[in-house]
Amino acid sequence: MAKRGARKPSSRASRPASHSTGEGLKTGSLAPQTAVSRSIAEAIGTQVRNLRRKLDLTGAELADQAGLSAGMLSKIENGAVSASIDSLEALARALNVPLTTFFASYEEQRDCSYVRGGQGVTIERRGTKAGHQYQLLGHSISGEVVVEPYLITLTEEAKPYTMFQHAGVEFIYMLTGKVLYRHADKAYPLAPGDALFFDAAALHGPEELTKLPMTYLSIIIYPRS
Repeated sequence: MAKRGARKPSSRASRPASHSTGEGLKTGSLAPQTAVSRSIAEAIGTQVRNLRRKLDLTGAELADQAGLSAGMLSKIENGAVSASIDSLEALARALNVPLTTFFASYEEQRDCSYVRGGQGVTIERRGTKAGHQYQLLGHSISGEVVVEPYLITLTEEAKPYTMFQHAGVEFIYMLTGKVLYRHADKAYPLAPGDALFFDAAALHGPEELTKLPMTYLSIIIYPRS
């Protein structure tokens, strides 16, 4: 006879703890995700909402100024309806922007640069006289930030040069050879697989060429003026 109060073994298998189901995990970066594909109604709605918030207007205030109901404005901002031209013209007047502003994000081009191995553009930069060879591996033609990825080669004729200085930040990843790399008042020994990320406004550059030839990837990032 079974004792009263005894518990029966659970038939449910335990599930391992999980912090994410994997849904929506589209990148390992911490950068905010952007929509992969949006309808024109969604793109217009996003622009209207962003412009309204930029002017510090509530939905009710903008709806009143544009002669729309608050419910209709909410549907437009959420991309739930395709707004008529009359409604968009009224919103453009209320927001004091050209009508075409609402279509800007939908028509925006996304840069992509493809360079085959060994076909990077050779660039003459300060330091090339010291035996530093630069190959530009890509370029960005739009956006608020400029990104310049270089493959830098230092041959047997290369000389140390620690007077580089420019706006933005720089990332270095060593591929071959060894170097003691100076940044401001500190020097860092770099070998294949080592990386260095720094504020490029400080003086920097290779101080001791420990093992030549050497190659490293240099990515320079700065605001577009």
